[in-house]
Amino acid sequence: MKRAGNLYERIAEPENLRLAFIKSIRGKRGKADVIAYTKDIDENLRLLRDQLLSKQVDVGHYHFFTVHEPKERLICAASFPERVLHHAIMNICEPVLERYAIHDSYACRTGKGMHAAVLRAQTFTRRYDWYLKLDIGQYFASIDHNIAMALLGRRIKDRTVLQLIQTILKTYSVAPGCGFPIGNLLSQHLANFYLGHLDHWIKETLRVRGYVRYMDDFVLWADEKGTVKAHLEDIRPFLESELKLELKNNVQLNRCSRGIPFLGYRVFPRRLTLGPRARRRFARKLHGYEQEWMTGEWSQADLARHMEALLSYVRFADTLSLRKQIVEQFSVAA
Repeated sequence: MKRAGNLYERIAEPENLRLAFIKSIRGKRGKADVIAYTKDIDENLRLLRDQLLSKQVDVGHYHFFTVHEPKERLICAASFPERVLHHAIMNICEPVLERYAIHDSYACRTGKGMHAAVLRAQTFTRRYDWYLKLDIGQYFASIDHNIAMALLGRRIKDRTVLQLIQTILKTYSVAPGCGFPIGNLLSQHLANFYLGHLDHWIKETLRVRGYVRYMDDFVLWADEKGTVKAHLEDIRPFLESELKLELKNNVQLNRCSRGIPFLGYRVFPRRLTLGPRARRRFARKLHGYEQEWMTGEWSQADLARHMEALLSYVRFADTLSLRKQIVEQFSVAA
């Protein structure tokens, strides 16, 4: 594959920086840092352009906080000017990464997403008898910066872009030269790209036809149990030697007819149900929303708005009886 060049100048173009700003403020217009940046937008974008042209970008200003859903994670949010920079980089570099991606990689890609991954998984569940479900232990914290840059160097020949990305990566680490921050646009795309090396090896060397990956969760299918067991024995050393990653111990190998736990759902050949964790998480959130409404903190309209976001996840599965119960209890559309 031909490497992409002449990207840096395009990243620094005023039109690209303004587009990056527009993308950065989506859903965040009311936040103080966004309001402050917007008040002097022309000067702020000019400053960012000057930093890029002088190769002196100001990066590494992070805000850390913890989220507890769907599991406890430390989020590392870049400052708003850096978020604009990340969007500016990805506006130009995302098509390069997209050309490398296989069809059945579903995270951080336009027209893909979690639900598309689940539907594709169900398609393979109908075709094959056995599955192997795997994911990576401490994935973002384990990504090796040098390997990531080497992989990027195979796709991008513009050294100035590579130096810019490396400068950003160096501002965060869990161990020396290791770890991507959770919560940044650039790190999400690069983390997805990092496992593209695994994708191509599975498809081109192992010749696996039934395969779906969503970030670090991935599933392989085959007609014989022995085939997926053999794949497991190949994948583990490949990850350790090529990407310095380790599989979690929760390896799942079973018949497709028993359902595959994937992205919060249980995927059967002809139906989808919510997984146990997703049901518990849904119940906790529903109880919290109920309390906000009953104490008067939320109006009926507030409840309906929050409930809509919550229900968008469960609607995708076979949850008709659950949703009917919600309609009756809260008088909201489910």
